[in-house]
Amino acid sequence: MGGADLMITITDRSRGGEFAAWFQSQGVPLVLTLLGQGTATTEILDFLGLEATEKAVLLCVTPHSPRLVRRAAKELWLDIPGRGILMTVPVSTIGGAAARDYLLQQEAEERMEREQTHELIVVITNQGCTDKVMDAARAAGATGGTSIHAKGTGAELARRFLGVSIAAERELIFILARKEDRSPIMKAVMSQAGIHSAAQSLAFSLPVSDIAGLRQLDGEN
Repeated sequence: MGGADLMITITDRSRGGEFAAWFQSQGVPLVLTLLGQGTATTEILDFLGLEATEKAVLLCVTPHSPRLVRRAAKELWLDIPGRGILMTVPVSTIGGAAARDYLLQQEAEERMEREQTHELIVVITNQGCTDKVMDAARAAGATGGTSIHAKGTGAELARRFLGVSIAAERELIFILARKEDRSPIMKAVMSQAGIHSAAQSLAFSLPVSDIAGLRQLDGEN
């Protein structure tokens, strides 16, 4: 059995509805859309005369299917720069038989052993600190990222275990990186924007099993 994947797709917000409709046409029962921002620097946006790049982040749980990834790359034109990027992260467990049957209505493909080439770095930082995080990440080899506004909980636990007060308003930053760049990027972020800095960042990484839209790594995620 190939199991399940969390499929993460990032595209311009204007294409979010088109992409969600495509996934539903492929039999994906549940597609969640989050609103995010690209992480081009203010200087670059000012130079180009652009506003902040608004992104749609689509999340769906699917049976493991490299064929679906290849179909998405072809039919959503992900190989064209600027169209978007898609990645899959393995899911270990789905709670309950009914939920599993609902989410995995199609047969999963066998999960083949192969070399992992990319990882998804997730950084949780204080609101307004995305540029600081991305400056550190880019200096270590990151090509771009997407941020999503979030609200944090557990402030009392943070004071108890970390000795710091954590702001409630947070940013969640996705950075897709080549595997060999993961460690330098995470070290740079934690060194320059870590938990004891004004950014109060936390970072972790997830394995990426399949990917489409690799040309996006030459620009913004």
